[in-house]
Amino acid sequence: MATPEEKGWDAIIIGSGMGGMAAAAALSKLGHKVLLLEQYQTLGGLTHSFSMEGFTWDAGIHYLNCVAPEDRERHMLDWLSDTPIEFTSMGSIYDNLHIGDAAPLSLSRPYEAQERDLKDRFPGEARAIEAWIAALKEGRQASFTATSTRAMPEIIGSAMKWWHSHAIDLWCKRTTQEVIDEITDNPDLAAAFAAQWFDHGGRPSKASFAMHALITGSYLESGAWYPSGGGASFAEHILPTITKAGGEARADTRVETLVIDNGRAVGVRTAEGEEIRAKFVISNIGARETVNSLLPEGSGHQDWIEEINALPHSVAHFSLFMGFEGDIEGAGATRSNHWIYPGGKVDVVWTDVPDNPPQGMFVSFASLKDSAHEPGPSRKYAGEIVAWTDWSVVEKWARLEPGARGEDYREFKEKVEDILFAQFETYFPHLAKLVVFRNLSTPLSTEAITGHYRGAFYGIDVTPKRVLSDALQVKTPVPGLILSGQDVLTPGIPGALWGGIFAAASIDPKVWRELPK
Repeated sequence: MATPEEKGWDAIIIGSGMGGMAAAAALSKLGHKVLLLEQYQTLGGLTHSFSMEGFTWDAGIHYLNCVAPEDRERHMLDWLSDTPIEFTSMGSIYDNLHIGDAAPLSLSRPYEAQERDLKDRFPGEARAIEAWIAALKEGRQASFTATSTRAMPEIIGSAMKWWHSHAIDLWCKRTTQEVIDEITDNPDLAAAFAAQWFDHGGRPSKASFAMHALITGSYLESGAWYPSGGGASFAEHILPTITKAGGEARADTRVETLVIDNGRAVGVRTAEGEEIRAKFVISNIGARETVNSLLPEGSGHQDWIEEINALPHSVAHFSLFMGFEGDIEGAGATRSNHWIYPGGKVDVVWTDVPDNPPQGMFVSFASLKDSAHEPGPSRKYAGEIVAWTDWSVVEKWARLEPGARGEDYREFKEKVEDILFAQFETYFPHLAKLVVFRNLSTPLSTEAITGHYRGAFYGIDVTPKRVLSDALQVKTPVPGLILSGQDVLTPGIPGALWGGIFAAASIDPKVWRELPK
């Protein structure tokens, strides 16, 4: 094996999710030699796909925004990829809301179409609906302003926030619920406004409205899309850019600690004891995980560490992966997703697990979105139920190895699986008859795959404090250590993509010159 000096790594990237792959590929495009390290057995982070019993699911992708042919993010992905990734539109209707006893409400794009959807359902609320659409547009722009400062020198970022202080106060510092309460007192309309909050993981009562507007508005601007071949397409198309430039991508390689020399991050030490050095280290595993798991004791910068640890984590989730055989479209499956709130309230998290069914869940049929899916003669399709929850429901098993969690954990999982499926059957009785395979993933699975604190699917919660935090700058106080991924900017694939670009550009500013417009 070559020594670190012989390899001459320009950068080591920890974590192979979208932010890590983007940073590594961008640097590779400019001639830098990079090493991408992933603790899990499969590269790609939460973009990876997995298969069981002839069915394939994505670990974290359900639909994407910002990848329409005209979007800059689409051009960026084309630039980063060895060959372009193909995306398929989900059509004008991409989400369906099932709130309480009301008939399902189909939501379409763009802004004008969704405004019409809402007015048709709530004909007496035209002014409130128009105010909501206007707020989404303004809040989305405020989010761009606030997050763009993450890659700027402090003095410039502060000046920009001051210049836009009115918009930031109005949209970034208030929660989604506060903005809704100002617009309407109709509880059914308010629920429809907030229902898609799990797209960013921030409960309406806690999330910055600007973040909700950014994610929701991006679907209204660009539509909803799905990668041909599923989430695994990202790694399949981006990783060759890295290896063809002389870089490497290693799975099943856990970084135990950063190597700090004279206060500067100069490399990493793996769990196997290998020390690898580079000019820069980019962490894509999350800001909290970086300071608590990678930074050696006594590295200093305690104020920065404490500020990151003071930021709350996002919610956890259960996923029930289902395999179907038969005519699932005839039985009620759709390319569009389904948000289900049986009790009519949407700011809910499943905490009484498994004694009662979840008050909110999301249903998606990935195979119908994937233009590359081949159902075969037995007509196999994959679907998923997601129910958001709190880490506390699985915490007592967290420090135990998977094989040592005992009979009570097995029974717990069986009950969760059964109650999720029973609720699915209530809404999709004909589809439930076509299910031939089920497998449950818990927050413990998320923690094992991603290392995220308390199984937080989206990392740090999107509160006003997070949106405006100066602790989440791309360049950290530790020289040589760079942050990437969704904690830097926004949750989801586009946010992580931009986080990776910001990280790469902080090492080599020529990234901005080469980046497609």
